[in-house]
Amino acid sequence: MAEIDGVKVVPLRQIVDERGKIMHMLKATDPHFKSFGEIYFSCAWPGVVKAWHIHQTMTVNNAVMVGRAKLVMYDLRPDSPTKGTLQEVFFGEDNYVLVQIPPGIANGYKAYGDKMVVMANCASEPHRPDEMLRLPPFTSEIPYDWALKHG
Repeated sequence: MAEIDGVKVVPLRQIVDERGKIMHMLKATDPHFKSFGEIYFSCAWPGVVKAWHIHQTMTVNNAVMVGRAKLVMYDLRPDSPTKGTLQEVFFGEDNYVLVQIPPGIANGYKAYGDKMVVMANCASEPHRPDEMLRLPPFTSEIPYDWALKHG
């Protein structure tokens, strides 16, 4: 699957010892840091799809600390060189990365595995209901099938 212009996938650091671990996510000194608006956690049971969200002005930074998720993005920006491109990122406990999504990209995720997903979203501005557009997960406007793909 292709990459969408402006989407960043950044490997994250974990410091592990016999007591547990520290999981880094985002610092103001990171080159990809934009600004801080709020942080919240989205949780979903295995098999649940939470989609589609389209932020108009906000950049979101997602990282999964618990469980595993398939993040799907679709470029809706009219002037983007990757308009109409789909991108999937499988992340979580076995691929601890930050995914930065600029405004204008439809995004959503599907939890998979055997436990609830806990995904952090560090947004560049505080949530405002009028800033985000929503589409149902199975809309015909985005050419994506959330079903499990075998082989």
